[in-house]
Amino acid sequence: MTVGTNRLDVLDVFRGLAVAGMILVTSPGDWMHSYWWLQHAHWQGWTPADMVFPGFLVAVGVAVGLSFPRDLSRPGAKAALWRRVLRRVAGLILLGLFVNVLYSLKMLDHAPWIAFPGFEVVRIPGVLQRIALCYLAGVALILVAPKRLPGGKVDADPRVLLLAAMVLLIGYWLLLTFVPVPGFGAGRLDQLGNLAAYLDRALFTVPHLWPLGAVQWAGPVVYDPEGLLATLPAIVNVLAGILAARVLRRGPDLAATLPLLGAGAVLMAAGLLLDPLFPIIKPLWTSSFALLSSGFSLITLAVLAGALQSRIVAGLVTPLRILGTNAVLGFLLSVVMAKIGEAPWVPGPSGPITPQTWGFGIASTLFADPTLASTACAFGVVGIIVACLWPLHRRNWRFRL
Repeated sequence: MTVGTNRLDVLDVFRGLAVAGMILVTSPGDWMHSYWWLQHAHWQGWTPADMVFPGFLVAVGVAVGLSFPRDLSRPGAKAALWRRVLRRVAGLILLGLFVNVLYSLKMLDHAPWIAFPGFEVVRIPGVLQRIALCYLAGVALILVAPKRLPGGKVDADPRVLLLAAMVLLIGYWLLLTFVPVPGFGAGRLDQLGNLAAYLDRALFTVPHLWPLGAVQWAGPVVYDPEGLLATLPAIVNVLAGILAARVLRRGPDLAATLPLLGAGAVLMAAGLLLDPLFPIIKPLWTSSFALLSSGFSLITLAVLAGALQSRIVAGLVTPLRILGTNAVLGFLLSVVMAKIGEAPWVPGPSGPITPQTWGFGIASTLFADPTLASTACAFGVVGIIVACLWPLHRRNWRFRL
């Protein structure tokens, strides 16, 4: 835990919005009752919920971009930076594996304890693992091919980042379209026969993939939405954030960020236009999805930058600011709360009563619509996490790896 310094407010709010969105999507009072915009598209297509994780990757890119220009002319400065980057990458990966261990814990019915099924069924890919790899790629592109400035400083070279984004997007499309998958052939984009899913099954083995990665509910696992090959186009979201940081350096007001609106609109249009050629599929992170989600994030950033010029809005989004300044810790708290929510408290007439079912029962007495009651529970979880993080925010403490 370290004491932080002043940072661009719009980044904290944007990152907090992403964390809040993630919690709302994963913390309903009842999984059978949820608004469509809080549900992921099962495979092809997209919903607002699908924009949450890409937004966090863009926020990672913005944070990286705002950390440059850097003076790396001093002896050992570049090596020290690489050590910090690699330490952070390793920390995120280990933390992601720890999160997967938590997810694998099974709550025993009618018993106040949990069971660990063993490491042989713990998922290996994950959200934090993908963030780590995309972050590493973004920083590496800056340090390997920097734009050199007077005084020994280096910065991100926009030409290098744009070229890398094109190579990643086109290369990924070529791989999934033309590389034959043993037993399936080339060009398959379904859950079972695509190249990314095949490689994940071969590299990680099925027991170490996302337990819900099936074609149909409760069916055999065949894919992982945070798999290895699909991380390549996700790097583009981080690169979009690094480029966006160059615009945000000019000032956080709406006038200064108008280029973000234009770029976001162009990227979203490109993603939608490419949909017939390379369908928008979040679990595969297709190139069209990478473009669409990057554009959506840039537009959101620009709108937030303008809205935050109002003191009223700046005050109203304080909960998002609190979440954004300790985003990883907020994510971890949401995982812990999810497991606590599954814990059976006492036997009930239709099964064990858990904190989740208890909370949904209370919300149902306040709201007649079960979907509204379920969503109210999700907002309640957000509120609890914000309350837990508020003392850290008040002291300007930030959890860092």
